[in-house]
Order: sequence, then structure tokens, then C-alpha cells
Amino acid sequence: MMGNSRPSLFVFVNRPDVAIIVSVKMRRNITNALTFIIIIIGLGCAAENVKVQKQGSLAGQPKNVIILIADGCGYNHIKATDYYQCGQVPCHSYEEFPVRLAMSTYQSRGRYDSNTAWTDFDYVKKQTTDSAASATAMAAGVKTLNGRIGLDVKRERALNLVERAEQLGKATGVITSVPFSHATPAGFVAHNISRNNYRQIADEMVNQSAIDVIMGTGHPFYDNDGEFRSTPSYKYVAPDLWNDLKAGSAGGDVDGDGTADYWTVVQTRTEFEALAAGPTPKRLFGIPQVYATLQQGRLGDVNAVPFEVPLTQTVPALEEMTHAALNVLDEDPDGFFLMIEGGAIDWAGHDNQSSRLIEEMIDFNKSVDAVIDWVDNHSNWQQTLVIVTADHETGYLTGPNSGLRPTGAVWNELINKGAGSLPEMQWNSSDHTNSLVPFFAKGAGAQLFEETFDGLDPVRGPYIDNTDIAKIIFSLWAAD
Repeated sequence: MMGNSRPSLFVFVNRPDVAIIVSVKMRRNITNALTFIIIIIGLGCAAENVKVQKQGSLAGQPKNVIILIADGCGYNHIKATDYYQCGQVPCHSYEEFPVRLAMSTYQSRGRYDSNTAWTDFDYVKKQTTDSAASATAMAAGVKTLNGRIGLDVKRERALNLVERAEQLGKATGVITSVPFSHATPAGFVAHNISRNNYRQIADEMVNQSAIDVIMGTGHPFYDNDGEFRSTPSYKYVAPDLWNDLKAGSAGGDVDGDGTADYWTVVQTRTEFEALAAGPTPKRLFGIPQVYATLQQGRLGDVNAVPFEVPLTQTVPALEEMTHAALNVLDEDPDGFFLMIEGGAIDWAGHDNQSSRLIEEMIDFNKSVDAVIDWVDNHSNWQQTLVIVTADHETGYLTGPNSGLRPTGAVWNELINKGAGSLPEMQWNSSDHTNSLVPFFAKGAGAQLFEETFDGLDPVRGPYIDNTDIAKIIFSLWAAD
């Protein structure tokens, strides 16, 4: 462990019924520290619910946990959006959360070397993660190989945050701007050897998991512009499952009362908007009438300024889906867990679409604002933990004229052209990178991330690893 000259001894214990993180400040000798850890581990393995003391008391046990993932978002993706919207940084409230760190994202066969990352321009193009491995790391606290969903390197099922929340009687949900059975939402719910087994993953999410809210694209009867097509595409959901969902007969017995808990299906934007307030169903499956993404994949000039190409008006924004999900989940008196993904940020990054990137980031930022508004008006920061981060960076976005030079590697800043104008920027890849990504947290238990980090980057400062998200939340909930 490194950082701020406060060395810590860090231990993680993960079992289906208990997960503990202990961070012991080495102000005393190592023998006393080890003795303390052995005692805590012994108690943790013997008891189902353990109060873990950290410097005298555990600082916050969140009733609600909300993780917002801007898929493919790096530091410059946020900065570019700030410049476009405000002409300055910071621009958005989450950028001033009390906990602001960097986060490493590499898969199980990778690593991140902070010194090499800032001396070799091409270093971060290697050892990259994909969304499946990173989602599994964030959801379950374990590293795995690219392509795997909810399985560790030994192909064993890894307990995820949705499953742990369900054990505690909490409501759970995942929502995304890309197909509901895609890698990131799948990584928080399902267990599969391949992220590409979309139909298997969809069936596990709908019929085998206990999750309460699923929202995402992948509608078999609509194209990327929200236009109906008579010949369906069943890439993301099998025909039988789709027919069961439409008929109201999909869903297993999640509460153990011997009766199937069927899904209520919503498809139109009007239906999503209506769920932002008022009565809600027990389980909600929301699938907008569009195929791959809410907006990023629509036809039109992708090089036009943001929003010059009209948005598809028949599908909800991620912000509207967020309002609906919160209204459903906050009915549970035990609290809830919710993962919200701005998935098409990554798709814009792969295609190096600067304008579409800004559009997707703005919709994601509005979703964060919706969450903050919900906490302020329907909960509080002593009960709720909110995390805003990314699963990896996509596109290697920098300022102009960055790259290898005779004098060495050069990373230039984005050039701010003022609010309403795209900043000058440069894409250096069409794939993921191993760069550190931003991490922001506020609310119950958030300070634990500051005390538990993995390294000190010369540019980004202290950084945690993506596995620390689940580990710390497991520890907070183990002490509940």
C-alpha cells in the first residue's frame, strides 16, 4: 500500500456470508497490527454479521449504494465535456465530490506501471481490460480474464454486489444505454464464460437472478433509429424469452414464496416517463424501442456539432431511465443497490466520434445529477453512497500533437474553445487503454476509499484498483 506517508496493512476476506476489509495504520509495531488482524479474521469467519472497527468506529454503513459507470471514460472525456458545456473545469457537481481518486482497470493478466505509463506513449495501449473483466472486478472484487462475466480466473462463480444486496433484503437494479445483456450490466448480475453469450446471459438475468430492475436496449423489433422492422434481430434476447416477457410470464420465484415473480415490461418513452413518480411494479423490465444504443447509433452526420442531428424522440434518455429506476427501488425499506451505465460513451470512443462522445457524456452527467437530486430530496448522504467512475478508457483521448517526439513522449492538453464549441482534441486509438480512470465518491463510507489505495501516480496522484469498489462495499455491508 502507498500514499500520503500513511502506510497500511490491508486484508480482505470474502465469503458468501461475510466480507471484511481491515486497514491497520502502522503507528504501532507490526506484531500488534498482525495480532489485531488475526483476531478480526477469526471473528469474521465465526459470525455471520460482524461489526468491523476502523480507527475506533466504522464510518458509515450505506443503506443505498449507487454506482454510475461511464463506460470508456477517461480524464479527458470529462474535461472535453466540461469545456463544451461550461467553458471551464470543473463543470459538474460530481467532480467536486469529497473523494476524488484515480483507479486502475487492468485485467488479471495485466498490471499498471505508473512510471512507464508517463514515459512510454504506447504503454497504455497494452494489457488492457475489456468491459466484462472490469465489470466483474467492480461487481465482485476479483480480477478475471477478458470476456468472462462473473467468473474468476478459475472459472468459479464470484459473488457480486447485486447478489450480496439481495442477501441483505435490498432491492437491486441495473440500467444502461446499451443492450441490457451487454458486458457491464451482465457483470453485475450474471455468470458466464463469455460476454458474447448474450442470450444465455439475458435468460440468467431475467429468469434466474433475483434482481428487481433491468433497463437497457436490445429490442429485437426496432433498429438504431427507433424504426420498427418486420424482421427481428434476436442477438441480445432469445425469441422464447422475448415472447415470455411480452406475455408477462418471464421471471422466477425470487422471494421463495412458491409463486413466480413476473416482470412488468415497459417499452415506450411515455411509459418510462410515467414511472418517474407514482405507483411502481414489483419488478420492472424496461427495454426502449431501439436496437443497440439509445442515441449514439442513430443515422446522421457523426461529425456534426453535438445535437445538430436530431435525437430519436421515441426513446427515453438515460436520465429518464434513472428517475424511473430510483422510483421503483426506493420503495424497499431495506434500501437498494443500483448500477447505472453510460455504455455508449465507449461506443463513441471506439469510433472516435467527438460530437457523439459529448452527447453521451452529457446524458450520463444528467443521470448523475438525477441521482444527486434523489439523495438530496428523498434520502441523505449519511444513508447513501454514490460512486461515479469508469470501467476503462477508450480512444486514448489527448490534446492535439500528442505522441512520440524526438525529445520523448508528449501528452498535450485539450484546447478549450469555449462553451458551445468542441475543444481541440486528438484520438490516439480505436480501442481500450490501460490508463487510470477517474473515481469520485460521496456519502456513507466514501472516505474508506481514500484510506485504501494501491499506488501513487506521478500525474493522477493516489489510485485505487477497480476491485476495491466491491471489496469496500462488501465490508460496509458485512458490518451492517
